[in-house]
Amino acid sequence: MRRFWRVRASTAASLVLLFLCMAGCSKSLYGWQVRTNSTPVAPSFDQTPIDQKRVAILPTLSTGLLQGTAAGMSQYLDQTLKTLTPTWNVVTEQEALSKINRQGLGVDYVRMRSDAEQSHLLMRQPLAKIGAALGVRYIFQPRLAAFTQTMTERWKFPGLDLRLVETRSSLLRLSLQLWEAESGELIWSSAAETIMENEALTQDPVFLEDAVRLTFGSLVSDFLNRRTASKYTPLNEVLNTLVQTAIPVEQPNKSGKEMDKEKK
Repeated sequence: MRRFWRVRASTAASLVLLFLCMAGCSKSLYGWQVRTNSTPVAPSFDQTPIDQKRVAILPTLSTGLLQGTAAGMSQYLDQTLKTLTPTWNVVTEQEALSKINRQGLGVDYVRMRSDAEQSHLLMRQPLAKIGAALGVRYIFQPRLAAFTQTMTERWKFPGLDLRLVETRSSLLRLSLQLWEAESGELIWSSAAETIMENEALTQDPVFLEDAVRLTFGSLVSDFLNRRTASKYTPLNEVLNTLVQTAIPVEQPNKSGKEMDKEKK
């Protein structure tokens, strides 16, 4: 019996060492899938000259407990547009809110936002005022509908309480509307559901930022390619790059002398 437990412990230790070596030699990889459903783009948009396609991004709408999760999410849409539509002149969420407040339109914006949270409609009169204040013809309005994260244990040794691998996954639902500010016309609307997961030996989660970047990238790709329904996977290299470029390369800590040499 003792020999049995010694063999079992030795086998477990060997497997632990093997997995630790694997963890040190490789990074966890995301598996992801995005499904989208979009309306056709209004013909009036394609008749607009490219130099007039100045667009603003409003803060992401949400309700209930998701309001905290949605805060600051529109900045990822700005970064996605700069990657996929570099010729567009984009007014960021920060710039938009600053101009709205400086021109005394805060009450109009808050009221329009409150109505939109319930109706999915940006009212024409305040929308026209805000568009004029921002100097844009078009306005993007994102909305967060759902975000959940789960964790599943795998490769757990019976009796040893030893967990080697966990599958972490997230489910994200986002929608995006494009409005013409002056006329109040809904130019385009789309919704997406994203599933992202990784099998990790470390404690790294599935980051919300990565899922949001992929989702916005998929929605914008539908818009640019005039698709009304799509399915995206890591085989799409352009979208996969949106996640890879979002992860900064970890640099080793440098001493003060090394930093002084770099300055010289």
